[in-house]
Amino acid sequence: MAKYTLNNRFLPGLPVLLACAALPLALGAAPAAAAWPEKPIRLVVGFPPGGPVDTHARILAEKLQPILGQSVVLDYKAGAAGNIGSDSVAKAAPDGYTLLLANTGQMAINGALYPKLPYVMPRDFAPVARTALIPLVMVVNNNVPARNLKEFIGYARANPGKLNFASGGNGGISHLMPEMFKQASGTFIVHIPYKGSAPALTDVMGGQAQMMADSIPLFTQYIKAGKVRALAVTSRHRSPALPDVPTMEEAGLKNFEVVGFYGMLAPAGTPKEVVAKLSGALQTVLGEADTRAKLEQQGAEAAWQGPEAFGQTIAAEQKRWGQVIKASGAKID
Repeated sequence: MAKYTLNNRFLPGLPVLLACAALPLALGAAPAAAAWPEKPIRLVVGFPPGGPVDTHARILAEKLQPILGQSVVLDYKAGAAGNIGSDSVAKAAPDGYTLLLANTGQMAINGALYPKLPYVMPRDFAPVARTALIPLVMVVNNNVPARNLKEFIGYARANPGKLNFASGGNGGISHLMPEMFKQASGTFIVHIPYKGSAPALTDVMGGQAQMMADSIPLFTQYIKAGKVRALAVTSRHRSPALPDVPTMEEAGLKNFEVVGFYGMLAPAGTPKEVVAKLSGALQTVLGEADTRAKLEQQGAEAAWQGPEAFGQTIAAEQKRWGQVIKASGAKID
């Protein structure tokens, strides 16, 4: 059998040759992430145009374009409380060019509400950044004999099962927040689900239901016009959109804070460098006074969190809302 040996005179140069051979591989791996983005980015919105998630996405997309140097195109995949849009992003290529702008339902509620989702939150996603907090406001029909939250709780306790609260549908935040309120206040108020928040509000104003809680922009004009009475906002601080409305804490319900949130996610496996660059761009955008003012008009509060903290927030909120869903018995097949 032939025997081959390496001539010793070549050995000193061998490390250099190996290093040169490896250099293209190393260079080939790094620029892909470093050069991102090299083409337009698709931002999936799981709801129809014109809604609050769409409005929020439009603000971010407009502000991100000059920072990233590429257009951010909104792609509407509405249906199933945002699940269709979420699923499309979970199955997209993890290259940073398909992203999801999600709300509380998609990130923290739907996993417990829908037993057969085709994806798992947050396992199938890479959290990029929390972008905003969304406080709610609780309102009552003008004929309810309660001028403030403390009086309303007293009235509800004295009349168990005689009051109704309207919501935009089973399992949504406008259903689950009042369920949390009932648990915290020791009241029994009957739930009436509607196909959307607008018809629910119409019936609250008309007296078919007595109470409702939902995002602040839905109610602002009706509160100011005196068509419904605001009892409290659900955030820790008063809302700039409704500065005269107290918080739940101020109104007498201690340690009660329920705030929705928005955030951006990428498919799991997206390069960490891409996630970090996008998260940093969002931090810049959300720090701008103009952006913060636009969000305030939405009834939202700019509230950036980086990838790690945002992932922890999703996990904590999933646990919290999961407990409420279990206690309420809400379920959607």
